[in-house]
This record gives sequence, C-alpha cells and structure tokens, in this order.
Amino acid sequence: MTTSVTHLWRLLKWGRTLARHGALQGIEEDPMTPRPVRRLARIARLGARVPPIPDYARALQDIGPAAIKLGQALSTRPDLVGERAAANLSQLQDDLPPAPFAAIRQTIEGSFGQPLEAIYSRFDEVPIGAASIAQVHRAVTTDGREVAVKVLRPHIEEEFARAIETYEWAAAHVERYGGEAERLRPRLVVAHFRQWTARELDLQREGASASELRENMVAEPGYYIPEIDWRRTARRVLTMEWLDGIKLNDREALIEAGHDCNALAAILVRAFLRQAVVDGFFHADLHHGNLFALPDGRIGAIDFGIMGRIDRRARVWLAEILYGLITGNYDRVAEIHFDAQYVPAHHSVREFATALRAAGEPIRGLPVKEISVGRMLETLFSITRDFDMQTQPHLLLLQKTMVMNEGVATALDPDINMWETAEPFLKEWIRSELGPEAYYADRIIEVVRALKKIPELINRLDEYYPPRGAAPPAPPLPDIAVIERRNWQGYAIAGIIGAGIGAVLLFVLG
Repeated sequence: MTTSVTHLWRLLKWGRTLARHGALQGIEEDPMTPRPVRRLARIARLGARVPPIPDYARALQDIGPAAIKLGQALSTRPDLVGERAAANLSQLQDDLPPAPFAAIRQTIEGSFGQPLEAIYSRFDEVPIGAASIAQVHRAVTTDGREVAVKVLRPHIEEEFARAIETYEWAAAHVERYGGEAERLRPRLVVAHFRQWTARELDLQREGASASELRENMVAEPGYYIPEIDWRRTARRVLTMEWLDGIKLNDREALIEAGHDCNALAAILVRAFLRQAVVDGFFHADLHHGNLFALPDGRIGAIDFGIMGRIDRRARVWLAEILYGLITGNYDRVAEIHFDAQYVPAHHSVREFATALRAAGEPIRGLPVKEISVGRMLETLFSITRDFDMQTQPHLLLLQKTMVMNEGVATALDPDINMWETAEPFLKEWIRSELGPEAYYADRIIEVVRALKKIPELINRLDEYYPPRGAAPPAPPLPDIAVIERRNWQGYAIAGIIGAGIGAVLLFVLG
C-alpha cells in the first residue's frame, strides 16, 4: 500500500508544475478551499515564477497522461474548479509524441501470438494520431480491408493506477473538511474517473461499446458507426473499419465538398437525443476530432472509450426536464427534481421553480450564438448551492456530452437552437413512453415480475422460520465504533520534506 508520504510527495511534484503555469492561484484565492489544501498549495508554489494568467491545460499536459484525462473530466465541473478553469480545460488536447513503433509491434504480436505481417498485409509505422492512452495506425488486413488500428501505450495501465491512487487519497482528505468540499463529493468524482479510465484502458470493451451503439443507431440512418474487426481486436489492440471523411470543425471544407452543414447539425442533435433519451447509452466524447462528414452526407463517429449509460427512470426524468425547460413548464421541472430526490425535501418546490425560471427564461427562443453560457452556468450553479443539491454522478457524463454536442452543432450551424430542434423528438418520445399504452404495458410488466418473485419469497420464509428443533437465527450484531490511532509520523515526515524542498528552492531560485 502506498504511504501518505508518497502521496504527499507526488502532490508536491504535481503542485510545482501547476504553480509554474499559475494553476494554483484559484485554489489559494477561493475562500471555500480548506486551509490545509491552501497551505499545501503555498508550499508547492514557493520560489516559482507564477505567470499572470493561469494555463491549467498546459500544466496538466506537462504532468502526464493521467492528469490530461483528469483535466478533461474536470472541464465538465465548473462548479468544482470554477468557470475560468473549466473553460481553459475544455481546450485540453491529449496529443502526445507517439510511442516507438518497436513497442507497438511488440504489443500487437503479444496480443495475438503471431507476427504483425500475419495479421496485416500493410501497417503504417507512423501513427495518424497519438493520444494520452493510445495511438492509431492505418493498416490493411490480410484479406484486403482498410482499417484503423488503435494500440495502448506501453505501461500506461501502471501509470494511471499510481496517479488515481493519489487522486483518491487527496479527495478523501479534502472531503473530510465538510462544507462545500463535501457537497461537491470529490471522492465520487474520482471514483467515476477511475471507472471511465478503466473502460478506456480495455480496448476490447471499447469495441463492444461500438458494436452496441452500431446496433442502436440503425434507427438513425444519417449517423454511422464503423464495424469492429473482432478477429484483430484484444484488450490492448482494437481494429475497426476505416472511415474517409471531413472533420466537422472544418466548415469551409464541408461546404466546398457540397455538404449541408445545417442538415449535419440536425443529424447530430437527433442522434444524441436518441442515444441519451431513447437508448440510455451514448457516446460521451463527442469532440470535433471524433466526428466526420462522410462522402454520402452521413456523420461517422469514432473513439468509443468513454460511453455513458442511464436507466429508463433517469431518461424519463431527463426528457421531462428538457421538455419542461423548452416549453417553460418550470413547475413540472421542479416537481421532477423533488420526485427524483435531487433537491432535499425541506426546500420549497415553488421556490425551486422560480429559481429555474430565472435560469431558463433569459435563453428561451434564442439562437445558441446569443446565449451567454457563462451567465447560464453561473445561475444554475448558484441554484445547486442555494438548494443543497448534491452532485448526481450518473448525469456527469451526460452534462459534459450535452455541452460538447451543442458546441459541435453550433460550429456547423451558428443559428441552430438545440432546444427547438429537440422539441418534436422529445414530445413524441414522451407521448410514446408516458402515454396510456405505455402506462398499462409497464403495469403488466410489474405484475409479471412480482409473480416471478413469489417462489423466492416462499424460500426465504422457510429460511427465516425453520422447522422446529432447528437452531434459531443468530441475533444481529451491534455496530461498534472502532477507535483508530491516527498516524502522525507520516505527516510529520512529509512536512519536513516539504519544508526542505521549499528551502532548497528558495536557495536555488532566490
């Protein structure tokens, strides 16, 4: 088990890098930051030349792959890191120098137990892209199909494991201070980050996600998911159909090629709604680099390492909330939040509805280009604080994806209004899911499920009321609070090390 001294040492090293880019200013200036965290930030900053404008994205790029992925996750949490930091982190790119081809060849041959030439007739040694977790090469299979081959970086799993262990340690200590830190639930944020990265580090699972999404999107013929080559896919290698297209952020090239950008934006919005609302399984990394306009006018998507999933009840709530905001039915949206227990019951439903109206009315009917996203987010985050709303972890990826989807759609069609584009889709889905036919179908399913539980309930009754003469069930054991002696030795050593680092830095840089 990693010691507290090791975690503190890593945090101080990372803190030095953050300080050089001015990325500790927000932590030190925020009055909600716990005092020990501010103290650690000051130690890390000692002797550093701090720039006037923080560059959070560059700092995390310098720290390494795990920090890059964490920064991308935090870019969806302006309530946690602040609006300025979130805006900067949203520009975070994970383009890195590629790993040596010899290491890539070794990974592929080790995954399939045969030479590279027996798997691919041609394999480009120079990758078309190298990110923090994996890199992608263009290749041709032995049966003549052009494919994209994604390969994990060497030793990337171990690097992520070390970093996440320290993130968890730091989050646990920050959350202990209560107040705003506890409400924002940093431990839960890191826990979900661990889940997301675990999925990204298993390329066979990414292939399964792509396959499932491909089946779901048959209903949207304008949105295409490439086919997975399962014979050439393993945990560290993913092979899929090659897509030729134009990235959706190159609007001039799209127009020159004869694409209808407005139609592409509408396809994008509708495809996202089908994934999130109808299927509850959505592509959660919808930036420009993962979306292409294909020659036939369809949109092609790639990179399925980050996927989101929400259950049917949450999808119904989501659809009603979106539809309520579109139509201005703030009372209904407020009731849904209370029914879902997103807002503690001691608050007033009517007051919450009024607060939602304050956030929704200024943007209703406006094109996206006229909406102040910063002002809207500021209002929404003040609502979460005023009404003691805890972070809903199952909606974090969805919030991120909605913002990204809106950004890509706006780049295609600056005049698009996502809410108006979504209204017919949501209205029809709500009618089909919440109408009389759906209601009675749900009741029949509930009755059938209840009947199936009867034999199990009878077996449990037999266990609870055993035959006469059998030993009675053991009594419940009381909960006893175990007193633990706090280990101050590690912290003392860490404090000495930190002070020593600060003294050395002052001597060298001063």
